[in-house]
Amino acid sequence: MSRLPNEWLLYCRAGFENDLAAEISDRAAALGEQGDVAMAEANSGFVRWQAADNEPANRIHRALPLHSLVFARQSLVAFAPILLDREDRLSAIAGLVADSGWNFDSVYHETPDTNEGKRLGRLAKSLSRPLESTLKRAGALRRKAGGRRLHLFWLAGDQVQVAMSFPGNRSDHAGGVLRLRHPSDAPSRSTLKLEEAWHTFVPKDAWATRLTDGMQAVDLGAAPGGWTYQLVRRGMFVYAIDNGPMDKALMATGQVEHLREDGFVWEPPYRLDWLVCDIVDKPMRVIDMVERWLVKRWCREAIFNLKLPMKRRWAEVKRCLTRLETALADQHVSATITCRHLYHDREEVTVHVHLGD
Repeated sequence: MSRLPNEWLLYCRAGFENDLAAEISDRAAALGEQGDVAMAEANSGFVRWQAADNEPANRIHRALPLHSLVFARQSLVAFAPILLDREDRLSAIAGLVADSGWNFDSVYHETPDTNEGKRLGRLAKSLSRPLESTLKRAGALRRKAGGRRLHLFWLAGDQVQVAMSFPGNRSDHAGGVLRLRHPSDAPSRSTLKLEEAWHTFVPKDAWATRLTDGMQAVDLGAAPGGWTYQLVRRGMFVYAIDNGPMDKALMATGQVEHLREDGFVWEPPYRLDWLVCDIVDKPMRVIDMVERWLVKRWCREAIFNLKLPMKRRWAEVKRCLTRLETALADQHVSATITCRHLYHDREEVTVHVHLGD
């Protein structure tokens, strides 16, 4: 077994392994990085990419940071999985850590986000305290180690993958999943898509200036108001554009103007702070609409979803993002574009665009 961390381990939603594998293969090749997908088993919830010639995976991990990836929830530098003695699981893990020379200030036990993976959680929990004691005695688990984190990704009762994450290039949530509580008074569960998007795309220290009272927003395809609910809760005034009915409680706030119009053709009376959109339609048609808004600078920021086909999802995402980036560049519109497959998304991805001055 190799004693070099030559694997790039990425978590994803179960069922999207091939999409993540296609994405990282495409982007690694564009960078000239040598390696191959070692595993992308359907419905496993993770993908392993192995560097060529047994080289460490640190370089590609840095070159393609987590925030730049669409289908990944977590990004780790890892060793190949190791087999454990069920009578003494700790020794092999501690031995590998000692050989690596790694040190860290926390340990995460994680499992694939699948039904089978969840059943391993009890085992991982039972091993947590004794393993931490062993690692502390060996000097690997320290009070201060630059924020580095050891991840033990349990694949079976006798198989684990040992990995490392680094501040600024990881999700700080267990399993790479931000779990939010559904507000009891929200009109629909889709409300969590927009809340998660804000947590993902807008730094918390910028919320006071970019998500604040008195801002003007539009929700295209708003009914019954799941996304409008989030805008109202942040103190914004909202144009809700949809031919369908809106939630009565939202309308009673006095912060929503409901216009029964087509979200694809409606134009704002003045520049707005936010455009949000969760319309179910072909992704390129949504791109066409958002492109018009951004080129005309009808909003300062936008968050919108692209509903994806069942096959070749990465190819469609790449096509849409390339089209938007090219169109904005051609019109000399400065913008930061980010796209992620969020936990509360299903067969869709969420795009955020922040226009420059």
